This record gives sequence, structure tokens and C-alpha cells, in this order.
Amino acid sequence: MGDEYEKLIRRMNPPRVEIDNDSCEDATVIRVDSVNKHGTLLQVVQVLTDMNLIIKKAYISSDGGWFMDVFHVCDYYGSKIRDEEVINYIQKTIESDAALMPSVRESVGVMPADDYTSIELSGIDRPGLLSEVCAVLADLECNVVNGEIWTHNSRAAAVVNVTDSSTGSSIIDPERLLTIKNLLRYVLKGNSDYEAAQMRVSPPGTHKGRRLHQIMFDDRDYERMEEKYQRPHITVADCPEKDYTVVTMRSKDRPKLLFDIVCTLTDMKYVVFHGMVSTGTTEAYQVKNFEFYIRDIDGRCIRSEAERKRVIQCLEAAIERRASEGLELELCTDDRAGLLSDTTRIFRENGLAIRRAEISTKNGKAINTFYVTDVKGNPVDPIIINSIREQIGITILQVKQKSYLSRKPAQETIVSFLLASIFKRPKSQILKPNTYCN
Repeated sequence: MGDEYEKLIRRMNPPRVEIDNDSCEDATVIRVDSVNKHGTLLQVVQVLTDMNLIIKKAYISSDGGWFMDVFHVCDYYGSKIRDEEVINYIQKTIESDAALMPSVRESVGVMPADDYTSIELSGIDRPGLLSEVCAVLADLECNVVNGEIWTHNSRAAAVVNVTDSSTGSSIIDPERLLTIKNLLRYVLKGNSDYEAAQMRVSPPGTHKGRRLHQIMFDDRDYERMEEKYQRPHITVADCPEKDYTVVTMRSKDRPKLLFDIVCTLTDMKYVVFHGMVSTGTTEAYQVKNFEFYIRDIDGRCIRSEAERKRVIQCLEAAIERRASEGLELELCTDDRAGLLSDTTRIFRENGLAIRRAEISTKNGKAINTFYVTDVKGNPVDPIIINSIREQIGITILQVKQKSYLSRKPAQETIVSFLLASIFKRPKSQILKPNTYCN
């Protein structure tokens, strides 16, 4: 009965989105008014993040059952959002109360839910683990069409979408899935207990970023925090005059940072009633400042020291999981069976450890991004990188320069990038150095 009442109230008061390019000099301002429910903030932030927009500032208010937020956003290169298709898409998606619709997932390069089998993996991280997993999938004739792999505090997690390359089928039958599960769990466990490794089939429509946070949170990776020179600065304090808990954070800025924080707070059953997000600078890099006034979903503030410590640990982990540790390498070439297995094998044979990876295919092309270090976590010797590029193909494997909020090299809209093929080159194969992506 409660759910039906909430739906009725929402139909009577549908979300309203206003997108303004005039009131702010350097950002597009997006204002969202809506009936509030647990998770509304996350849904809105997820829409903006999945469109690869950067949230520079935000003002959050969801007291009294009403959600009123203001976001200052720009594209990856720091420009305002001018494309009418993008503006209309954001407005339509949020106002339709469909922030997790398949259309959002498709717009960011994810295939529809019936075009792949999605599997989740988790286990203890070690050098060469991704290469071994990819080799097993290749031997079992499973083609990885897209996915994300994270490592954090000696744990590894992945959500990958696979198809059956032997039959061309998008759905792998249950008997084969059982064989895949047994073999992958054996690889993932390494020298640890068999139960420490897991493989599951994801339900249709799984959001990879949120699911990876959930997998690592369930694995309690936040309890095994490794020593680092610089951590995010996080405090959790009382605000007795307003009966809130105040969470303040200061962290090196990066894309999707707000999503990662809000995702973790939401999954921990906390509600952000008021908040402010701002961007600052240091001599070395941009920083993001957060101030959130929260209570748990039952309306209680944080009282115990143990709970404060847990919130800090979990937010530190949320910020660090997606941090771009290591050298960024991008591989662009024609997709083929075994491509990922061959690439990761070459990395392993040259002593590289993959800290994070993003795998995608579009229009028959593979676009794979890897963040790598040596096996001890140190920067990779440039001589080794040059050797690897010669083996894979100088024009196929590129060392990426940081371009976050740099000037956009060419006029190109987000929608045209997402919906159109960006490849115009003839068919290429890995290990042929004269092959490249546009």
C-alpha cells in the first residue's frame, strides 16, 4: 500500500528539470525538483555520470519529502553542454523517472540486456590474475564484449558481459555457465580458500559501477586499507542543533567521484538531506570538497565511534576504488575472439600488473583502457612500455595523456560520439604495427 501511495504522489508531482546555459559563465546549470525517495539523488547523479558529464558544483536539499538539487556540469573537456540532443535527453530521462532505464545504459556504450550474459567475479588480487581469467574465457569460447575490472586493497572484482563466440549466441546456456563458474572460481581462488572466490550471473540491466562498489563493499575491502602517502580527508561530526551528522570530505578531483560517494552512502542506508559540492585547486591538482548532512534511513544520526570509523573507512574505499592508479594505456583495434586474452598475456609476460580496466566494443571495434603498474605497484619503466607497444602494435596501443578538463581538440558532441562510429579505418589485427584507430 505504501509503494502505491508513493507512486500516486509521484504521478501527481512528476520530476521537473530545468537546464540553464545563461546563469553561469563556465558551466551548464541543471535544476531538479522532485518528490523525494531513498535513492533519488543517486539516480540523478547516475544519469549525469553515465553521460560522461563532470559535476563541478552541486547544492543538495531533500528535507520535508521534496528533492531540490542544483548541479553545475560541463563535458569532459570543461565546456558547457550546448548540444540540444544531450539537453533533451537528460531532461526527458530524469523527468520520466527512468534514471536506470536501458536507454541510459545503451547511450554509454552498453549493449541491451538481451545481447549478452553478464557475469560478476571477485577474489584475491595478484599479478597476472586478469590474464588468467581472460585465458579461461577464451578457451571456453566466451567473448568479452564489455566490462569493468577494479582492484583495491588486495581484492579484485569484475563485471563483464560475454557472448558465446562458438555459436554466436548472446546467451550462454546454464550447463556451460556451470563449467565456466567452476573453472573461474578455481583460477580466482589462487592459493586461498575456495570460498574466497565468487562468480555470479548478474540480473539484466546491472549498472557496472554501482555493482562493483557493492561487490567490494560486501567483500569488506574497506577493512584492509593499505598504507598510502595521501588519503582523502574525511571527518564525521555531530550537528546537534539540526539533528544531523555532518560528513565533510576533501579529495583529489576526478570523473565520477560524486557518483562513487553517493552510491556508497545510499547502499549503506544513509540519506543526504542537505549538501554542497565545490571544486578547488592546489598547486598540483584540482580538489573536490563535499559537505553532507545525513541521517540513516530510519532518521537516526550516527552516534557510536565504531559507526563513525566505519563510515570513514567505507567512503575512503569508495573514493579510492576507481582512482586512476598507474599508467593509462588505451588499445583500439578490430574486435576478435581472444583479443583480450592476448593483450593481457603480453602485459603479464612483461611484468605489468593491471590495477583497473575498462573494456568496450562498438561497431566491431574494441576500445580497451588499462591502468598498469609493475607488480610491486611502482611506475612502469618506459623501456618496457615501448617493448610492449612494439609487440602489440605502436598505433594500436597508445599511452594516454591526462585530458580531464583540458581543451577539447575538435568540435564533437557527446551524442555524436556515443551514437556514431568513430572508426573509419580498414580492418586491423593486434600485433600488426601498421594498424590504428582514429
